[in-house]
Amino acid sequence: MSEATETIFSKIIRREIPADIVYEDNLALAFKDVHPQAPVHILVIPKKPIPTLADAESQDHALLGHLLLTAKRVAEVAGLKSGYRVVINTGDDGGQTVYHLHLHILGGRQLDWPPG
Repeated sequence: MSEATETIFSKIIRREIPADIVYEDNLALAFKDVHPQAPVHILVIPKKPIPTLADAESQDHALLGHLLLTAKRVAEVAGLKSGYRVVINTGDDGGQTVYHLHLHILGGRQLDWPPG
């Protein structure tokens, strides 16, 4: 497992950097992306620092399920009734730029496939 390092998301969790937070519980935090790629672009992050999905371990199974259910709840509150996409970028080739596991909720318009 990769060692967790300090990231911008760690600082958002500790409120050292402001974010437009739309949901929080004891395990997760959701906030609007500062560089949205769709009309609705919200990130869901675990408060536990897991660098990538590839670094998740068997003891994280409940947390990973919680993140997906959180994405569902956040999408509902955001009014994404016609659908949305949930994306997890993993590693450099997967397009991950912040090495703290996060889910992108994208919606508010028709999304193309395949993605870029």
